[in-house]
Amino acid sequence: MAYQGSTPSSATDNADATTADNATTADAILATDTVLAADTVLAARRQAIASAPDPHGLATEAEIRAALIDRHGIDVQNRLDAARVAIAGLGGLGSTIAVALTRIGVGHLHLVDFDRVDATNLNRQQYFLKDLGRHKTTALKANLAQINPYLDVTTDTTIVAPDNVEKLFGGDDIICEAFDVPENKTMLVNTVLERLPDHKLVCGSGMAGFRSSNLIATRRVSRNFYFCGDGETAPVPGAGLMAPRVGVVACHEANMIVRIILGENEA
Repeated sequence: MAYQGSTPSSATDNADATTADNATTADAILATDTVLAADTVLAARRQAIASAPDPHGLATEAEIRAALIDRHGIDVQNRLDAARVAIAGLGGLGSTIAVALTRIGVGHLHLVDFDRVDATNLNRQQYFLKDLGRHKTTALKANLAQINPYLDVTTDTTIVAPDNVEKLFGGDDIICEAFDVPENKTMLVNTVLERLPDHKLVCGSGMAGFRSSNLIATRRVSRNFYFCGDGETAPVPGAGLMAPRVGVVACHEANMIVRIILGENEA
């Protein structure tokens, strides 16, 4: 728990100066062009993170980036940083995809949904009791900021329709279809393939119930179109949309998005 008492001004000044110096050191290490042995670089990054705590108790942007580079490598992280991914639909698929992409540091996320959070969403979607009644765009953006507040997250609280697909998604690199309703899935896929043919499109279908997760697969349907799911399992009474299987498909979609970002175009 953070100390709540008073601190002598001289101690505060010294602590602020030390924190500023440490943060500068962390930034300098991240920005250096010096070629060092891999273990030396990682050790330096860890030391910078350990010695540069944020005075407000939150990790700094430099610290988070250093940790991501430590895990992923700088070339991979630079590509993830630059990517622009739109997620259409923020239910069980879309909210889980957004969390996965946020955790690995995809730099630009575009969240699109018209709906509000209700109690029936909590069995599979990345929301909490505090979010009930809020627009999913607003609630999810706030929840993602608890993971990494330094990413560029934009939102559109609107219904996606054939006449606004180009305007909504024209500036994104990859479009992730994550709707619940089959007719909406079909509409978005057909519209993107027709009007935004150079955009990468990843969609999901066939994930209800509790059948084996080994039936779920990722397939490349055409040059820029990828499909994740078992392709057949629809919700029925007693076997509706449930967190585990929906999550498997969501992570298939998220992983395919990462593969596309990194130039791996085959499923």
